[in-house]
Amino acid sequence: MTSTASGPVDPTSTVSAKGLATGTVGTISGAILGISSVAPGCTLTASIGLIVAAVGLKMPAIFIAGFIPMFLTAYAYRELNSASPDCGASFTWSTKAFGPYVGWMCGWGMVIATIIVLSNLAAIGVQFFYLFIANLFESPSIADLPGNKLVNVGTTLVFLGIATWVASRGITTSEKLQVALVGFQMILLAVFAVVALVEVGAGDSPAGLTFDLDWFDPFTGVTAGAFVIGLTGSIFAFWGWDTCLTLGEESKDPKRTPGRAGLLCVLTVLLTYLLVSVAAMMYAGVGDTGLGLGNPDNSENVFGALADPVLGKWGGLMLFLAVFVSSVASLQTTFLPAARTMLAMGVYGAFPKKFAEVSPRFLVPSYATLVAGVVTAVFYTVVTFLSERILIDTIAALGIMICWYYGITAFACIWYFRGELFDSVRNTFFRFVFPLIGGLILLAVFVFSLDESMDPDNASGASIGGIGLVFFLGFGVLLFGAVLMIVMRFRSPAFFHGKTLDRDTTALRHEGDLSDLQPPTTLDSHRAD
Repeated sequence: MTSTASGPVDPTSTVSAKGLATGTVGTISGAILGISSVAPGCTLTASIGLIVAAVGLKMPAIFIAGFIPMFLTAYAYRELNSASPDCGASFTWSTKAFGPYVGWMCGWGMVIATIIVLSNLAAIGVQFFYLFIANLFESPSIADLPGNKLVNVGTTLVFLGIATWVASRGITTSEKLQVALVGFQMILLAVFAVVALVEVGAGDSPAGLTFDLDWFDPFTGVTAGAFVIGLTGSIFAFWGWDTCLTLGEESKDPKRTPGRAGLLCVLTVLLTYLLVSVAAMMYAGVGDTGLGLGNPDNSENVFGALADPVLGKWGGLMLFLAVFVSSVASLQTTFLPAARTMLAMGVYGAFPKKFAEVSPRFLVPSYATLVAGVVTAVFYTVVTFLSERILIDTIAALGIMICWYYGITAFACIWYFRGELFDSVRNTFFRFVFPLIGGLILLAVFVFSLDESMDPDNASGASIGGIGLVFFLGFGVLLFGAVLMIVMRFRSPAFFHGKTLDRDTTALRHEGDLSDLQPPTTLDSHRAD
C-alpha cells in the first residue's frame, strides 16, 4: 500500500504508472492552475507598456495575434494528450514523434525556460511585496529595499523555499491554494477594468479615449517590424497555459480533461488581457507623458502608475497585493510542469534515475521539485550578484526557448498522426491545419527572435564581439543542453536506443533499473507496485 496525506490508498486505482496521484484534477481546477502559471496580473503590469511602446493603439490586436498561435498549438497539445496522457507532455510526445534526440532537446528547452521564469517571478514577487508594505505603512523607503542585493536575494530565497515546500505537499494542496490566489487576482483585475471604464464614461479620465474597433485590426497602422516585436511580447504573455497538459496523469479524465483545461485557460487569459488592456488604454491613453501607457517611467509597472488614480489609495493597495499574489501564485504553479517533465525524463532514462523519485506520502515528484527550487535559487543568486543585466538578457532570451518547444510540439502532432490526418474533417483541422499554422507562426517568431537577439539594443545593451548577449544566452542554453544530451547518451543509452520510450509506449514503471526495459504496450501490465 502507498500512503498519502490522508492515509493508505490502493495504488492500482489511485496511483499512475509513474507514481503520481490520479483523479485529482478537473477541467476547472486544471484551468485555474494554468491561469496561475500565466500570471495575468504580473504579466499585464509588465507587458502593457512594452507592447504599447511597439504598436501604440494596436495593443488589443497584438494580444489577439499572440493568442492565435497559442490557441492553435493548444489543439496540438489536446490531440497528443488524448492519444497519450503523460506528465512529460512536450518531451514525451516529441520523442514519440521525432525520436529521442529531438525529444530530449524539447524537454530541455521546457525545463530551462521554466527555471528562468521561476527566477523572474520570484524577483517580481519581492518587488511587489516591499511595494505593498511601503504603501500600507506609508513609508516609501521600504519600496527601495529590493535594491539592496542581500535583502533582495534573501527575500527571494525565502519565497522560493515556501513555493518549493507547497509544490512538494501534493497536487490537492496546490489546487486549493490556487483557487483562492487566482480568484483574488482575477477579481481585482476585473474591478480595475470596470472602474476605469466607468470613469472614462463619466469623463473623469486623463485620456478618455473613445472605443474603436480599429484597435483590433492588426493589418493597418502598424509596421511589420513593430508587429513582430509586439507579437513576441504577446506570445510570452500567454506562456504557461501548458501546465494543464503536464497534469494529464493526475486528471479525472486523463484523455479529455487536460486539453479542455488548456483551451479554457487560453480563452480566459485572452478575455482578461483584452478587458484590462482596453480599459487601461481608454483611461490613460498611449502618450509618453504623465499616466500615458507609452511613458517609459510607467512601462515596467503599469499598475504601479494607475492603481491609485483609478482605484484610490486602498483600492490601489489591493491591486498591488493582487499583483504580488499573482507572482507568488505563479511561482508555486510553475514548479508543476518543470518537476513533472523532469520526472518523466527520469522515468524514461533521459535524466538520471534519481529524478524518477515520487513522494510515497504526497504522490508528487519530490526530488525533481527540490532540484527545480535549488537550481532556481542558485541561478538567481549568481546572476543577481554578478550583474542584473545578465538576468534581464536571460529573461529576454525566453522567447527563443518558448517558441522552440511549443513549435516542436505543434509539428510533433502532425508527424505523430501522419497516417490519419485526412481520415476525417476533424482530424484534418485539429491534427494538421491548426498545429501547422500554429507551428509555422512560432517558427517565424523563433527565427525573428534569434535575429533580433543579435542586436544589443534590443535588451540590456550587453554584447560579445558586437553581438547581443541575448543571442548567446538563448542559443547558448540550447547548445549547453545538446552537450548534456551527449553526456546522457553515454550514461543512459537505453533511452537513446528507443528501449524505454517510443511511439508504442503507453506507460512505464516508476521504479527499477531502466537500462534493460523494453517499451511496454499496456498500462495494466506496468502498474506501480
